Formats: sequence, C-alpha cells, structure tokens
Amino acid sequence: MTVNELHRALSEKYPKTLSCSWDNDGIMISTDTNTEVKRVLIALDAAHETVKYAAENGFDTVVTHHPMLFRGVKSVTMGNTNGRRILDAALAGVSVLSFHTRLDAAAGGVNDALCRACGFEPDEVFGDDEAPALGRIAHCDPMTARDLALQVKEKLGCDAVRLNGCPDTVVTRIGFCGGDGKDFIYPALASGCQAFVTGDGGYNMAGDASEEGIVTIECGHYHSEAVVLEPLAAAVRECSGAQTVIYNSCTYSVL
Repeated sequence: MTVNELHRALSEKYPKTLSCSWDNDGIMISTDTNTEVKRVLIALDAAHETVKYAAENGFDTVVTHHPMLFRGVKSVTMGNTNGRRILDAALAGVSVLSFHTRLDAAAGGVNDALCRACGFEPDEVFGDDEAPALGRIAHCDPMTARDLALQVKEKLGCDAVRLNGCPDTVVTRIGFCGGDGKDFIYPALASGCQAFVTGDGGYNMAGDASEEGIVTIECGHYHSEAVVLEPLAAAVRECSGAQTVIYNSCTYSVL
C-alpha cells in the first residue's frame, strides 16, 4: 500500500466531511506519495522528536491526530520548530499524515475511545452547528460528580483531574469531548447532560456553565486524546498490513 492509498483508506474510515472548516489535515508532507508504506509510527503530535524518532528508526510514515501543519508556515529552516519538522521528514523520506477533528468525530475515534476508556459505552452523539456529531453521550446508573471524577482519574491514569461545579451533583447522563472541549460544554448542557468530561474546559466557560447546572471534569488534553492511539494503530494495520508502533510524544510533567 502506498502513502496515497493509506490516506484514501483512512479517509474512508475517518471521512473528510467530518472535519471542521478551520481544520487542516490529511497528507502533511510526503516527498513521494507512491512510496510503499511498511512501518508506521502512531502519535498524537508530529513534534520534532516524533519525526526524528521515525527518521532514525526506519519508519517510512507517521500518522498523527494533531496536524503537523496547522497555521501558515512562513519559514522552513533548521532554526525554527516547523522547519526542523518539515526538513527532517523530507530529508529522511518520511511521510506525515494527520487526522484531527474528523478523528474526533468519527466512529471509533477520539471521543468514542475517551468514553470507553472512562468505563462507559457511547450511545448518542451531540455537537454544535459546525460539528453536530463530534461529541459523545453515555448513560450511567446514578452517581455523584465526585465519584465520576475519581473514576475518570483512575481509568485514564491521570495525576489529577479538575472538577468545576458541585461535587454532589447526581449524574446519569455524561457528555464527552477530548482535547480543548470548552466550546462543547453548552451543547452538552443543551443535550441534557449533568456532567461533561473533556481535556481542557476553560476557566470562565466551565465556571459559568457550572452555575447553569452542568459539572465539567477536565482530565488534561493529553490524557483525553491519547486513548485513541491504539484504535488508530489498529485501523492503520487493518487497512495497510503495515507494522505500527505507538510513540509517546507527551512533553509535559505534573510536579
């Protein structure tokens, strides 16, 4: 399977129609899209260390969640971050493919994986006008928001979670949106959720929403999205037969 064919196969599973209009995804860089795909590195980010690891360890392709190229690149040199990523990939013949908001929204993507990793089964979708099916909703037996937060912390292996709202709120309907999900707090509230699990909820947004009756549980951007890496690796293996390795590109620490 070539780079082009892998991109087409993954685009059938994660359709471009699910991408938000502001997003940038797909084939980020490839010196030859007809190159055969044999070894694929799976990561959340196409950071310099990720690309460097791929180049030094015989990977021909990197598949990520976050786009390698998101905002306009104005200079490509070894003296700037984007330049190093691009040049290291190009000089080593490593192709980079990124699937962002469409991987959030697609069946088996980030938000399905987040919901399941937290111990629930998604049974509804929700969203906003641009991405009406990006978020997930799960139902549960009555539990307090405090108990839900502790379950999310344990299941995701977080050092800490942040709960905005009353810890004693009784929860039976939970919204999920990985990453920077603050724009989906109010859609979750409008969908009847008493709690919303996300990576980053935003201080003001989460605080205001808590006064309107929805608890926000923030588990951190990385922990809310890293859960998709194994399903993404499985999808690459299924459609290409290539060897896949998951690379932890997380650079933050909790001290």
